[in-house]
Amino acid sequence: MNTKKRYRKLILWCLGLDLIAMLCLGYRYLDRRIPDELHVEEDQESQVQKVLEHPLLTFEDSVSVSGEGSYTLKCSILGVIPFKEIKVTPSVSPSVYVSGSTAGIYMETDGVLIIDTGEILSEEGTTEEPAKDVVKPGDYIVAFDSQTIRSKKDLIEDIRNLNGESVELEVLRNDRIIPLSLTPVKDMQGSYKLGIWVRDNTQGIGTITFVDENGSYGALGHGISDVDTGDLLKIEKGTLYQAEILGIQKGSNGSPGELAGLIRYDPDRVIGTIQKNTENGIYGEFTGLADKIAMTKMTVAYKQELETGPAKILCCVDGSVSAYDAEIVKIDLNHEDTNKSFVIRVIDPDLLEKTGGIVQGMSGSPVIQNGKFAGAVTHVFVQDSTSGYGIFAETMLENEENVQERAA
Repeated sequence: MNTKKRYRKLILWCLGLDLIAMLCLGYRYLDRRIPDELHVEEDQESQVQKVLEHPLLTFEDSVSVSGEGSYTLKCSILGVIPFKEIKVTPSVSPSVYVSGSTAGIYMETDGVLIIDTGEILSEEGTTEEPAKDVVKPGDYIVAFDSQTIRSKKDLIEDIRNLNGESVELEVLRNDRIIPLSLTPVKDMQGSYKLGIWVRDNTQGIGTITFVDENGSYGALGHGISDVDTGDLLKIEKGTLYQAEILGIQKGSNGSPGELAGLIRYDPDRVIGTIQKNTENGIYGEFTGLADKIAMTKMTVAYKQELETGPAKILCCVDGSVSAYDAEIVKIDLNHEDTNKSFVIRVIDPDLLEKTGGIVQGMSGSPVIQNGKFAGAVTHVFVQDSTSGYGIFAETMLENEENVQERAA
């Protein structure tokens, strides 16, 4: 009898856990299906009902209106469980110049980035690691004995002048300045070392997504992270250059491909400044050579205008920008990672032959649907080189506007 009771309890527990899992998955589905915020054309507010309509959701009759013209819709699940408040803003869709041209990227970090600590063979023949458990990979050295550090060259000069006494560092860690003390070690050659590996710049190839009417641009669609620490790089400044594509490493399932490019760091090749490296791309001022960079004026599509089906990808893989056939296969209006708002698949035979699909260097390639700028490619699937993620155009525009507001 006791065995049967225990068995029943186990069955009930399993059913209860299954129910909880189903509720969590259902909530997650609804959260991704229903956005937190919507921008709609002023004459197309009927879109709101179409986007938000769902049999499980109930909306309150009253709305909260702000002085900016936006309003808030409160909804609940089955009229009982509070779900979320959705901000709706009537707007006029902006127009931008979409590109698809490749660009060379050069950025200098804000301070000197510590990528790791290392051992030093001291003049006594012992192995020491003075920086271990003091600094962390991802720290930025911003001051050395009260002197500002802007580059690796500054740091090397200060280390050359050490006499064995402890040094006081200021590092930027998680947006906080932290004072630290390090005691250098004299190596076998008689030079003092701190036992840290550092970096102060990075470079690469990416794609320009758009330039707005004021000359501000957005590119890549995702941020640039340090290859060793994996953290988003904090930058002081950067430059955008014209780049030449020299070759293509074709992608395949399990092996992402890559565009091989050449960047000439000449003043006459500069096409822009880089002001901000964000999770949703790099942003700055476009400074010229519009006649040498492909640009097409286009209206921006709001995220609810995207639909599964045919689309185009603008990219440069052979010296000039071309439009290639693709299809949007999945859309998440409220994905927690805005760089993964939709899934796009390359179906163009020409691009598949050249690249195998999406390759590194195509990040930022504009996605066009129904004649509007819908978004940009951000990632390739490692196990399926024909497909990858994209970011909504309106998300990139919002980031670009935020960067310009801070710059002002």
